[in-house]
Amino acid sequence: MKKPGRQSRKMKKALYRQASMTLFPSPGGGTSWKKLGNIRLGMMRHLFIVIDMSEAMNDQDLRPSRLVATLKLLEYFIEEYFDHNPISQLGVITTRNKRAEKLTELGGNPRRHISSVQSLKTTTCQGEPSLQNSLELAAQTLSLTTCDPGDINDTIKILNDSNTRCSVIGLSAEVRICKKLCQSTGGKYAVILDEHHYKDLLGTQVSPPPATANSESSLIRMGFPHHQLSGQKDGEMPSMCMCHIDSQSVHGFSTIGYFCPQCKSKYCELPIECKACGLTLVSAPHLARSYHHLFPLNTFKEVPVMELDADQTIHCNACQVEIKEQNIYTCQKCQQVFCLDCDLFIHETLHSCPGCSSSRSTQQTEMISELP
Repeated sequence: MKKPGRQSRKMKKALYRQASMTLFPSPGGGTSWKKLGNIRLGMMRHLFIVIDMSEAMNDQDLRPSRLVATLKLLEYFIEEYFDHNPISQLGVITTRNKRAEKLTELGGNPRRHISSVQSLKTTTCQGEPSLQNSLELAAQTLSLTTCDPGDINDTIKILNDSNTRCSVIGLSAEVRICKKLCQSTGGKYAVILDEHHYKDLLGTQVSPPPATANSESSLIRMGFPHHQLSGQKDGEMPSMCMCHIDSQSVHGFSTIGYFCPQCKSKYCELPIECKACGLTLVSAPHLARSYHHLFPLNTFKEVPVMELDADQTIHCNACQVEIKEQNIYTCQKCQQVFCLDCDLFIHETLHSCPGCSSSRSTQQTEMISELP
C-alpha cells in the first residue's frame, strides 16, 4: 500500500523536470526538450504588476470572483517572487475607469506589497481598464522615454526599444493587442483554464528570465549597511528613515534602521537604492540567495531500484531513511543517493547537494574545473 500523497509527489517531480527543460525544434521536424545551460539571467529585476480593477473582475467564473481569486494568488506570487529574487524590486499598478493608478512604489518589502494587495478586496471594481495608460505609467516610473497618449503601437515600440519585457495573463478570451504586446517585447501571453492553471502561469514569472541579447553586462556598486538596534549607542536620537520621509505617518521615526555606508542615510528595509547617493543597499544573505540562479543544481539521475543488488539495503543520504520506493535519485558528482522527497527539497529549496557540500574531494574537483 502506497503512502498518501506519493502519487502527487511523483507528479510534482515530473513537473519539476519539465520546468527545467525548454522546448526546441528538432532537425527532423517536431519538437524536443533540452536543458538550458550557461544562459545569462537578469538578476536585479524591476517588476510591475498591473491589476485589472474593471467591472469584468466581478464575474464569478473564478470562485468566489475574479478579483478575490486574483488577489489571493498575488499574495502567494509576491512571497515567491522575493524568495527567488531577493535583490529585486516590485510595484503594483491598478487600472479602472480608463485610468491607471500606482498602488505601491517599486520596493523590496514583500509585507508592504501584500498588505496593499489585501486592501483591494474592499475596493469597488468600476468601468473599463486602460492597457496603454498602465504601460505608460510603468514606463515613466522606470525612467523610460514615453510619448503622448495616442497610438498604443507607439507605446509598444518604446517598451521594446527600452528592453522592457511585458507578460500578460488573460482571464477570459484572448486579446490580440495583448498577444502582440507580449510577442513584441519578448514576454509571455496566456489565457487561464482554471484557478490551478492561473497559479501555474503566475509561477512562470517567479524565476529570473534570460537576459535579452542586446543587453549589456555592467558592474553595480553595492553597499552593505549596518543594522543598528534601539539603544545600541548612548545618546542616540531617533530620526526619520528615508523610506517614509515624505509620508504623513510616524512610521520609520526611531533609532532602528539600516544606515548607508556612504552617506549615512537611514532606511527601514532592504534591498533599496539610496535616495541620497544612489548606492544600491543589500545584505549578504540577499546575494547568497541569488547564487543558485547563476549556478543551478544539475538534475539527479533517476535509477530503478531493480537495477541494484536485491540484498542491498539503501538509505537516503539526506534523511537517512531506508528507501522503499521503485526509484532512487543519484547525484552525478558525488554519487550519493536520495529519496524522492529529499530530491524535491534539494532542488526546490536547498539548491545544493548535501553529498557534494560535505565532501572535500568533490569541492576541490569543482574548484580545479573552474580554473582557466
